Amino acid sequence: MILISHRGNINGSNPDLENSPNYIQKALDLGYDVEIDVWGWKYGGYSLGHDNPQYNVDVEFLRQDGLWCHAKDMISYYRMMEDPNIHCFAHDSDMVALTSKGYFWSSWGIRMTKRSICVLPPLNKEVPNYVAGICSDEIERYK
Repeated sequence: MILISHRGNINGSNPDLENSPNYIQKALDLGYDVEIDVWGWKYGGYSLGHDNPQYNVDVEFLRQDGLWCHAKDMISYYRMMEDPNIHCFAHDSDMVALTSKGYFWSSWGIRMTKRSICVLPPLNKEVPNYVAGICSDEIERYK
């Protein structure tokens, strides 16, 4: 099962560090995949941050194995989709989004498949054992 750290979080939400490159790298170094929030610049370049761009990164950062790049705007989505080395997806209020590698980024509580990533399941609920992965702020619980 793929274990995905939500914005770099492993043992609970940490808004002060979420989406920062060092925080993300620590989660990757521990063997977790990481979902990150990506913003594109009009004339090239990318930034990370949930509600707004905070941390500038180059395209090589986004190409790392284990990153699941959540496009926060259409500029970043279109540009990342053109790069076969970036695993990305886009959604706003959709219950499911298809990633560029063919996974279903699926909100908790909907029907899932063996290609689904169960996103932010409640801690008091069982995750179906047939899903491809889990994305959580508490991902260490699923190790």
